[in-house]
Parts: sequence; C-alpha cells; structure tokens
Amino acid sequence: MAIAILIAALAGATVALFFQPRWWFPDAISAHAKAYDAHFLFTLCVIGAIFVFAQGLLTWVILRYRDRGQAPSAHEGNNTLELVWTSATAVVFLGLAFAGQGIWAGIHLDAPAANALRVEVLAKQFAWSYRYPGPDGAFGRVDTRQIDDASGNPFGIDAKDPAGRDDITGAILRVPAGRQVELLLKSRDVIHNFFVRELRLKQDVVPGITIPLRFTADTPGSYEVPCSELCGLGHHQMRSSLVVMAPADFDAWLQEAQQKAAQP
Repeated sequence: MAIAILIAALAGATVALFFQPRWWFPDAISAHAKAYDAHFLFTLCVIGAIFVFAQGLLTWVILRYRDRGQAPSAHEGNNTLELVWTSATAVVFLGLAFAGQGIWAGIHLDAPAANALRVEVLAKQFAWSYRYPGPDGAFGRVDTRQIDDASGNPFGIDAKDPAGRDDITGAILRVPAGRQVELLLKSRDVIHNFFVRELRLKQDVVPGITIPLRFTADTPGSYEVPCSELCGLGHHQMRSSLVVMAPADFDAWLQEAQQKAAQP
C-alpha cells in the first residue's frame, strides 16, 4: 500500500512540474525555433500521457494484487498484449520522429532565398570569425599562406585578388531581422560547433568541409554564440555574439563597414 501511494505521489509531483507557468527555454527568435518548441511540447505531452497511464497502471496493479494473506497465484504472459504495446510504442516513436523531419529539413535541405545574406563563418581554436562580401557580392580568393590573425586576416584573403579587397571581416555576426541568412561554416583546425540557443540551431563545423546553415532571425537583440563541441583547453572561452539588427540599422552598418574596407 505504501509503495503504491509513494509512486502515485511522485508521478503527481513530476506532472505538476510541467504545468509551471515559466517555460525553461529562452525566447524563440525565429519561425524555425517556434516550430521546434511546438514539436517539443507536443512530444512532451504525448510521452507525458504515456507516463501518467503507466504510473497509474502500476499503482493499480500494486493495490489490486498486494499481499492480503491469500495463497499466491501464478500468471502466464499474454503474447497478444505484448505485441500490441510493442507495436504501439514503435508507431508513436517513429511517428514523432517523422513529424519532426520537416523542421530539420527546412534548415538543411531547402534552397536558400534569392536575397539571402551569405556570410562565411570560420571556427578556429579558440575564436569565431565572420566574412561578408563587399558591394560586388563575391568573396575574394583565399591563400592559407596569408593567414594572419594578428593583422586581422584570419581567412587568409589573398591581397592580390581585387574581389577580396572589399570583403568585411569581424568577430561579431551581424544580420538583419526578417531576412534569410546563409552561413558557410568552415573550420581551420578541429571540429567545432556553431550554437545559438534562441535559434534552436546547432551545427558541427568540420575541417575540410564547407557546411551551409540557413536561418531567419525575427527579433532584434544580441545573442551568445558559443562553441558547443569540446575543441581543446581553451574551449570555454570560444564564444562570440549574434547581433540581430533592424534592417535599416544593418544597412547603415554594412555601408559604413564597406567604406572602411575600401580604404587603403
């Protein structure tokens, strides 16, 4: 009896925690993040209902078949029942997985918008660097022999390539609100991970591979960009910022940055 009451009390307390008014995720700042949260909540409700049913059934079994001094009885398994609940578990699991595939595919498989802002992202121990094309819309050629962090050329932009002279580099990722951004993720040394919790995005950055990642942030503000893949002793200090700006403010910043880049 005491065990049944304890199980019911623990199950009730667990369920009560999920009805607290404060959501434990940070605010979602994109349509993808909101869809992610909605699917997460739906999954939580489904497994929560299963949890309540299972704990309720366990409590009933303990109360129904507890020792009252009666003679013990033997029970054999029910193969039909085993098949039913195993099949139901598989259907629920696969159904939830397939329902979430569209959210993932929208980020990784859909073609970029025609007006998408392309930004190169370079991960290295232990910092992030970002490169925007100049007014010509083209990234300049890079040469690994010209990589020089001290002089502000972490990408190794070739000084002899005219297309690279107006490229903009920096340590902060600035993007306009409401416009799709296509990141081209690259690593200079080991595996890193680009993570923005408010966007609900995480993507490994692998050496030797350029990995596209697209998002559209809707809420202006500043958001942390940490590396979420252990990449060495300085991993804890590898972080940057995503600054989502009003379109007019972003255009003004971009114009000013292009003017500075065009100066000798």
